[in-house]
Parts: sequence; C-alpha cells; structure tokens
Amino acid sequence: MKKAYLYIVLTRTNTVISRLIHLFTRDRYTHATLSLDKDLQEMYSFARKYTHNPFVGRFKQEHLEEGIYKKAKHLPGVVLEIEVPLKNYAEARDVVEQFIANRSRYKYNVRGLIYGLLNKPTTRDDRFLCSQFVYYVLNESGIVDFHIPANLVRPDDFLDLDAHIIYEGNLKDLVAEDEGLYPIRVRLYRWVRNRLSLTKAS
Repeated sequence: MKKAYLYIVLTRTNTVISRLIHLFTRDRYTHATLSLDKDLQEMYSFARKYTHNPFVGRFKQEHLEEGIYKKAKHLPGVVLEIEVPLKNYAEARDVVEQFIANRSRYKYNVRGLIYGLLNKPTTRDDRFLCSQFVYYVLNESGIVDFHIPANLVRPDDFLDLDAHIIYEGNLKDLVAEDEGLYPIRVRLYRWVRNRLSLTKAS
C-alpha cells in the first residue's frame, strides 16, 4: 500500500494569548498547524488575521517566515511527521481544499477557546480553534479519533500520536537567512541525521 505523509507543527509564541493559554493549561505548545508537505509551504491553521491584532482570527495559510512567527525572537516548536495511506492523505487534502474554497465562511472559535480553558465542550461548524482544525481534518479523513469534543483537543494532544519527531527546538533555525538557499526539508533531514549521530555516539 502506497504511503504519504502529513506534518503537524506545534509552537508556542510569546504573545499574550499564547501566554494566557499556557498559564491555564501548562502545556508545552499552544498553537497547532497542519502541513500537507515536508517543506511546510502548504501549512494551514486558524490564527490571527492581522499580526498586531489578536482578537480577529480566521482560517489562513501560514509561513514560518511571516507574521507572528517572523516577529518572534525565539520560537519553540516541534514538527511531527505522520505516515498515512495515500487514500487518507488525499481525503485530508480534499478537506483542506474545502476550507480554502470557502475561507470567508470560517472564523476563529473565540467561545471554543474560553470553553476549552474551562474544559467545556461547544460545537459550531463554522468556528475553529487551531488544534480543533487540525483534529477536524485528521478525523474527517479517518486518520485520528481522540474520542473527545473537538474544541477540547489541545496542541499537546498531538504529541501522543504515532508520529516521528523530525524537528524539535527553535523553529527560527529552519528559516535562518544563511540557510535560505536550502529547502526546509533539507534542514529537517540534517536535524534528524545529527540527532541520530548524537544518539549513536552516546
């Protein structure tokens, strides 16, 4: 059976909202993004519409070299690689493309955020949190089922998946200017190779 790969990028920035979430949850990461490719160029989530306005959020394509990511001096994060059947990958891509085609319909789930911090479920089919969106795509494509309300899924929950950590550390290093000529997939490969070398050496 042919396989394909999806990528989940978990981060924790130093924004007010991120610090508030961390204060309540004590989780390592406060934001989740789904990428359809290893170069993290097809990376989607729900996040702030404007870099300097945390109160207006929407579905958007994200890039590590733009917006809040660019503003951050240090960006703790992890990149998870999930191996899935080609059929499920195609279904996940279809779900994301539906969001892209109807992006104006979807808004950030502010109530879901508040309810989530209070551990209370809430349901809206046009409102999503970042982790809720990632989970929705994975669940709709038959890849993951946490058996909990979608708004209660937190970024750290994805760390429990059967996934390979292909990068962990300061994500700013993946887009460093002196590495600009190399695709992100090359830098991810180097990180894994160096990690394996250190493991063997110890």
